[in-house]
Amino acid sequence: MRNITVLGSTGSIGTNTLDVVRRSRDAFRIHALAAGRNFDLLATQIAEFKPRVVVVSDPDRLAAVLRERSIPMPELSRDLVAIATDSAVDTVMSSIVGVAGLEATYEAVRAGKRVGLANKEVLVSGGALVMDAVRASGCELIPVDSEHNGAHQCLRAGRRREATRLILTASGGPFRDTPKSAMAFVTRAQALKHPTWKMGNRITIDSATLMNKGFEVIEACWLFDFAPAEVDVVVHPQSTVHAMVEYNDGSVIAQICATDMRMPIQYALTWPDRAPAPVPKIDWSESRSWDFSPPDLDRFPALRLAYESMAAGGSATCTLNAADEVAVEAFLEERITFPEIASTVEETLQRIPHRQVGSIEDILTIDGESRVIARALVARGSVQVRV
Repeated sequence: MRNITVLGSTGSIGTNTLDVVRRSRDAFRIHALAAGRNFDLLATQIAEFKPRVVVVSDPDRLAAVLRERSIPMPELSRDLVAIATDSAVDTVMSSIVGVAGLEATYEAVRAGKRVGLANKEVLVSGGALVMDAVRASGCELIPVDSEHNGAHQCLRAGRRREATRLILTASGGPFRDTPKSAMAFVTRAQALKHPTWKMGNRITIDSATLMNKGFEVIEACWLFDFAPAEVDVVVHPQSTVHAMVEYNDGSVIAQICATDMRMPIQYALTWPDRAPAPVPKIDWSESRSWDFSPPDLDRFPALRLAYESMAAGGSATCTLNAADEVAVEAFLEERITFPEIASTVEETLQRIPHRQVGSIEDILTIDGESRVIARALVARGSVQVRV
């Protein structure tokens, strides 16, 4: 039986992970949960899964909720690293949004845990550091994002040295057919209407700008040892083909499944075995068509910035992520326009010198410096949008 710590239990990945566990009680047990401020949902999860330890931002508030609902009290803590590295835990699901989950995930990797990775910032901000730790510890780092999980499956079809190209698919977001001239008038509500997935606000906006796909390119380079030029992005509005791998003989292997995150989550928990998953199967008796087209880097410059940052190396991708988080927050608060998200990121990249990253402290320092610059650009309204 696998003992699991879920970092980010009340988010989308966390709740889907718990649903997978719920359906396979004989295979999985929840050892610890970590969450933010959704105390009511967290209390319900505690009542059902009975974790030994719960990490939360305000233990006193959670304790009051548990007492009010007569739910048995687990050990309460603020120590994410402790529940990620506990000797009783063999699997960590990393799904805390932002750099908040970076240290705990890194330490879980160093401790040799199996890590289901659904936190983009871990590799976008600290890819070199984390992958060095993976190689040193022998950690099983299994991606949970649908595209990387699909790539992981496709790469089982041949030797890594035989793979010549990785293709990640993108839905294109809500503005894939919107003219560039109309982008400045995009509203918050329009940008939050993703055509395929239901996600948190930041990742939904990142999907609309294609920055999320840029982050996935960076992650893919670290996870599978591809150069940026060997990773392609194609717009696939149906979101059914998640990733493809081209091999040196010209064969292309595709991973195809319904848009349900429980499949990649279960794959990460059961790998290298497969088990029946609680997701709909594709009905091949129905007529269907799938479209593929290249992304427009002129209309979606965020994707270009991600490629450039990965190619630049060093701290560039950390700055990319930090500046994007600030810019997305400003857009959601209606302080900047949609095109100014990418422009803020680009100008921040120009102002922060690239340097090598040797520790978690280095990453957090660069992250903080980048946020200061990005916030100053937003506050001064000094971002120049390319036309």
